[in-house]
Order: sequence, then C-alpha cells, then structure tokens
Amino acid sequence: MRNSNKSVEANILFLLDYVDGNQLECRGRETLMQSIFYFGRSLLLGLRQPFKPRLLCACSGVPRTHPCNVGPAHFGDDAFFIVENEKRSVIGIADGVGGWRRYDVDPSKFTRSLMNNCERIARSTTTDVLNPVGLLQRAYEQMMHLKSPLLGSCTACVIVMDKEKKEVSAANLGDSGFMVVRGDVVVYQSQEQQHYFNTPYQLSISNDRLGVIQDRPSDADTTTLSIQKGDLIVMATDGLFDNMFQQQIVDRLQRIDRFAPSYEALKEAADKLAADARNLAMDEDYMSPFAMKAQHYGLNFRGGKLDDITVLLASVVDCWDEKNDT
Repeated sequence: MRNSNKSVEANILFLLDYVDGNQLECRGRETLMQSIFYFGRSLLLGLRQPFKPRLLCACSGVPRTHPCNVGPAHFGDDAFFIVENEKRSVIGIADGVGGWRRYDVDPSKFTRSLMNNCERIARSTTTDVLNPVGLLQRAYEQMMHLKSPLLGSCTACVIVMDKEKKEVSAANLGDSGFMVVRGDVVVYQSQEQQHYFNTPYQLSISNDRLGVIQDRPSDADTTTLSIQKGDLIVMATDGLFDNMFQQQIVDRLQRIDRFAPSYEALKEAADKLAADARNLAMDEDYMSPFAMKAQHYGLNFRGGKLDDITVLLASVVDCWDEKNDT
C-alpha cells in the first residue's frame, strides 16, 4: 500500500512538471494546479490504510502489606495478563480473596494460576472469535481439573479487543472492573457485582468447604463496545475503585496525549493512580467511595480501604501509525 501511495505521488509530480513545462495562460495554469492538488490529496486519503487498533498497555500497583510481594504480573494477591497478536488484544485482572489466609491458604496462587491460564489460552487461540466469558471458563476449568486443585477465590475482569470489528468485549465478575475514557468523558464504566456489602461475586475452588461463595464465569456482567483511536481503558482491582472517584481518575489521565501516547506516559499515569489510591487508602478522614458505600449500608465507617492495588492502563492506538513511524 505504501508503494501505491508513492506511485500516486509520482503521477502528481509528473502532471505538475507537465503544467510547468507548457506555457499556459497564468490564470488557467493556477486553476489547473489547484485542481491537481485537490485531486492528488483525495487520492492519497483514499489510499490511506483503514484504522487497525491495538492496545498499548502499562501496568502499576502497590501490594497491601509487604512491598516485596511484587512480581512480573502480580501485586500482592492481585494478578494480571496482557496478550497481543494479529487478531486481537486481550487483557485481564484478578483479585484474590484474602480471607483464605485464615485457613493457611495463599490466595495469590489462585489468582496467578487463573491469569496464567487465561494468558496461555489467549495466546494459543487462533480462531477469529474469542469470547471473554469462554476464556474465563476454560481457564477456570483447567484449575478445577488439576490432580491437586489450588484452593482459593478471586474476582476477575477480562477484555478482548477485536481488531477487525474495532470493538471490545468484556466480562467482569465481582468488584474489579474497568472504565473507557474518551477525552475527559467516561463513555462506559463496569458495574460491580456484590452478593451483599463487601462480598463480591467470585470464582472459587473450596473442596466443599462450608461458607465459601462459588460463582461461575457465566455469572459475569458482559458488554460489547465500539472503540475509537485515542480511547483509554482503565482496568483495575477494587483497590483503585474503592479509594478514588471517577473524576479523580479521569483528571489523572488528562496529561496523556490521546492520539500519540507513549508507553512512558501511560506508565507514569498508572504509577500515579496507584500511588494516589494508596495514599487515600491510608487517610482515616477521607470520605472514600468505599466509606460512602459502607454508610449506605448503615455502617459507621470513614476513611479509605487498605488493599492490594493494581492498575492496568491501555490506550487504543493505530497499528498503521506505528508502522509508518518505523
């Protein structure tokens, strides 16, 4: 396609040379040159490659307790994954239920295993369609079929961006979630799923332990959205959303160049969001989103909610722009 563009440019230059080499009456020559200019510009725009999206991603986070409890794809009991291929971009996040420590079970192993399975399946799937609920289901089933199943529970959120359809499909189970920001406007925010206050929907493997909530991937809230170049997707665990209001998050994104974002700018914004959420979580006088929900349920609570925090920030960029820059 780039060779075609060069061919059009050569033909336009030939026509301009022809006009310049022939002694046309001045006014007629200017009119003809103007016509050639607009005709050439129309041709070049018509040959421009159609928008082909991909997700440029950066991630940051803060573990709830030990600062060293961080790895390549986890912060504390939170875990995430990112997959990019020719057909799609896939991202996901999971938040382990810390209550399992009462039974001497490390909840981070459950979330990491689920996200690792999702990543492996997303990378190996070659079909045109990958359903986020189906992806969660297959990853969860693989864990259940282990000879020695990992005990634990977690919330989960998965987004699949189809590059041909230019749309994202999402499945969100529990109180992790995501928002799509276009400029300074939130065009979509997922809704958390709670059985009752501070008890989110969750995937579990309990070996029939009494009192453990066990939801299914099919219980996830699902949606499909058209996306545009420059859209920002903020995917995060409840450590962000329990401590920061929507407008606070949007304000942090405004320094990113929507149409020419860099990884460094995304990483800086993700770092600041995670740091902001951590600082607010430790403020005992702050009327946080979590505190407002608690008071709605009749609980006398004020302050932030100390928790693992993971922020995965993704920008919708054009693959062709990146290729033309190289």
